[in-house]
Amino acid sequence: MSRTAAAVPPQAWFGVSAVFHYLGPSFAVLLFPAVGVLGVAWFRIATAALVFAPVTRPWRTFRNATYRERALLLALGACLAAMNSAFYLALDRLPIALVAAIEFIGTIGVALWGLRTGRNLLALALAVIGVTLLIDMGALLGAGGPALASDLLGLFWAALNGGLFVLYIILGHRISQGGASGGIERLGAAMTAAFLFVMPVGFIQALDAFGAPLLVLAGIGVGICSSVIPYVCDQLAMSRLPRASFAFLLALLPATATIIGVIVLGQIPGAGDMLGVVLVMTGVAIHRPSEP
Repeated sequence: MSRTAAAVPPQAWFGVSAVFHYLGPSFAVLLFPAVGVLGVAWFRIATAALVFAPVTRPWRTFRNATYRERALLLALGACLAAMNSAFYLALDRLPIALVAAIEFIGTIGVALWGLRTGRNLLALALAVIGVTLLIDMGALLGAGGPALASDLLGLFWAALNGGLFVLYIILGHRISQGGASGGIERLGAAMTAAFLFVMPVGFIQALDAFGAPLLVLAGIGVGICSSVIPYVCDQLAMSRLPRASFAFLLALLPATATIIGVIVLGQIPGAGDMLGVVLVMTGVAIHRPSEP
């Protein structure tokens, strides 16, 4: 794992994570009517915990960890459980463009905290402008007026998800440091903790799907696409990138969503969308990570 991580640039690991960051939720939304929002969240975390367990041996990680490291792993597990649940609850009530925009707001602060050079601040400014252009304002406005007035509960879940996403970046960056595998073992332990936290929340809804094998397979697919692949790639990127640089690269997510929309859904972007993608790509291209 360490040889593989070193052979591939960290930006490439992040690119894989960015693609699956939106593929997974798009599959999850399709399952909401059949499995339930929290049931899908349970499948996502349970699948990831099951995949990680035989490879990372979380029981061994907890046994060998110090009290401080155990507290960090439990905190990350609780963060993952709450973040994934809040994310799906927000997607059930709001357009994904609005949820993604709120999620990106918090990462701007993380990026600003560590991007100290004028070149990197210019890169961040270009990325922010690009993301603003990519936000589909038409999707944010419903028949009853702005989403802010029509669904305060959905906005609450989106804001909670955004705050927890910032916490995930901070905690995930900490566990990625100091290990030969880029923190994969510690991620597996944290995912096991997340499964224990989410077990009483979504198991009842998920239980209804066990009579339909195709739904179970779909839930497993959501877990692999949403938690296994992107979280592993995040760790491999975080282990070699400063926290601020990783937060800055998150500006690629809305641009990635636009590209996936073209390839998978046939949604052709307009001129403003294309300009937004170009600005985000330009910002990422001129950014230079500082020393971790």
